[in-house]
Amino acid sequence: MAEKSSRRVALEQSLAEDPTDTFLRYGLALQCLREGDVEEGRQRLLALIADHPEDQVAAYQQLGQSLMESGESARAAETLRLGIEKAKTRGDWHAASEMDGLLAQL
Repeated sequence: MAEKSSRRVALEQSLAEDPTDTFLRYGLALQCLREGDVEEGRQRLLALIADHPEDQVAAYQQLGQSLMESGESARAAETLRLGIEKAKTRGDWHAASEMDGLLAQL
């Protein structure tokens, strides 16, 4: 894998100072995905979902999309369905609609 970007290093340093910051955790997961460190990004999204299953609707969407991109359709569908359920429970109709659109592409 290529050298870590300065943005990723900064996120890691900030997260080391406050490991419970969900915004930083999500941002670092996305940065890992952007840099092609797919497994690390997915693991970070899964950990965030495990710690905050009701609150991290965007993490379900990003994880589902990542799984779609690598052809893991069954896992993507499962993740997106769960994310849609969580989004609707929270009243986040926009996120539910976006994930429903991704699900329709499978």
